[in-house]
Amino acid sequence: MWPSRKLHWSSYFSISPSTLAFILLTPLLLFSLIAFNLGPQKSLSRSFSWKSLGFLSSFEFSSSDNIHKNHDNGNLNNVSDALILRGPSHSNLLRKGESSSLLKHDLSSAEARGFLNSGLRKRYSRLERNEAVLAKARLSIREAAKNRSLIPSIVEQDPHYVPRGPIYRNANVFYRSYTEMENVFKIYVYEEGEAPIFHDGPCRSIYSTEGRFIHEIEKGSRFRTKDPEEAHVYFMPFSVVAMVRYLYEPDSFDMNPIGNTLADYVHTIAHNHPFWNRSLGADHFMLSCHDWGPHSSSYVPLMYNNSIRVLCNANTSEGFNPLKDVTLPEINLKTGELTGLLGGPPPQERSVLAFFAGGLHGHIRHLLLDRWEGNDTDVQVYQKLPTNLNYETMLRNSRFCLCPSGYEVASPRVVEAIYAECVPVLVSSSYVPPFSDVLNWKKFSVVVDVDDIPKIKEILMGISEAKYLKLQRGVREVQRHFVVNETPKRFDLFHMILHSVWLRRLNLKLRRSV
Repeated sequence: MWPSRKLHWSSYFSISPSTLAFILLTPLLLFSLIAFNLGPQKSLSRSFSWKSLGFLSSFEFSSSDNIHKNHDNGNLNNVSDALILRGPSHSNLLRKGESSSLLKHDLSSAEARGFLNSGLRKRYSRLERNEAVLAKARLSIREAAKNRSLIPSIVEQDPHYVPRGPIYRNANVFYRSYTEMENVFKIYVYEEGEAPIFHDGPCRSIYSTEGRFIHEIEKGSRFRTKDPEEAHVYFMPFSVVAMVRYLYEPDSFDMNPIGNTLADYVHTIAHNHPFWNRSLGADHFMLSCHDWGPHSSSYVPLMYNNSIRVLCNANTSEGFNPLKDVTLPEINLKTGELTGLLGGPPPQERSVLAFFAGGLHGHIRHLLLDRWEGNDTDVQVYQKLPTNLNYETMLRNSRFCLCPSGYEVASPRVVEAIYAECVPVLVSSSYVPPFSDVLNWKKFSVVVDVDDIPKIKEILMGISEAKYLKLQRGVREVQRHFVVNETPKRFDLFHMILHSVWLRRLNLKLRRSV
């Protein structure tokens, strides 16, 4: 019988343990190296953050205050302390050393993190440059926030409109931010899809702002780029209005065809381009004035939660997030033109205290009509306007125009009032008014809580003549920001929508995880 003996495992191999360890570890090292070089696309897609610069932190209206407090934890400065602008001829408001060092720092950090060591070098170096440009814009805006008054030389050198006055949260900051946008902002428009569901939309009726924007951005404005690598945001040009018209079965209450179409569309652009997956949709934006726009976007969770949604139905109780989403003004252009809609008589010639005419859409209007319809000659409220009265004439003859929400929070009456130079009275819940990140709505409108509908006359009569004249002057001053021009002009509706998207993109920081 052979004596038993315990053999050491190394005796079965003709190589030393150190050599064996090297052989076993080499594949692991190679795998780690490959993962490092291929990692940026994967890690970047999971690394972005929405961080408010304070654009919305002092918004006063409705229950959305709680949303802002939750987002900024009460640590952000006033809205007016966070916007920024740089005039076309004032790109050097930052010291040259600061701007160049900022860009060099961002690019060198990209190199240090391995962006320039992979085959994706060009793509990610462009992305880093874009982020550096946005970082510079943010810094410029903060610098403008420190200067409460406009620099005289800036005002003199700009031959166009320069924002001033109390209708702005901070006119200097808004002006700098707007001109920064003009200087650097680039938008890429996806070309996938066919009209009318894509690349088309109504230019008249209650949904006119949807079609107007799609048509204007696709005409090739100064902001559109054909090079997706230089874009800061990516526009998805679909029309929910068209989808409802062509895909929805009337009275079926089935929105699946619309939602599935959106899901297929996003799948297509994500398959054809790297940009959606790179940011998980965070630097993409959609635009819809249809009431179903928000719900339609929920069929693509990344769009609902991450993307910038430009919506008429800006209801914070239904998922509208002012940190990343944009309120789109609802404008009823019945003929597609503004002829006869702008302007009105001076305050002393307006004989009606308050006016509203509209159907019983939603509980707020039920409350309004139940209390006021036919009950008071000062507060004239109608479900159906008498044939001897003209709607536009009533708007122009009224001091205050009541703007209650319908089934949804958006109402074209807000812009109708501004066009007629009638002070809008917002009667809604959870609604974020358009452009409220730069416009101070308290200076040109009145907010009435839904519970105070019975007190409307008391509230409006309690506004002194001096205060009313200031409000009405504010309406006239803010009107330019809601005007639809055939060829867009600076600071008009088209550009204000773009500026709101620009601000949300500034709130977003894309970065590569390490």
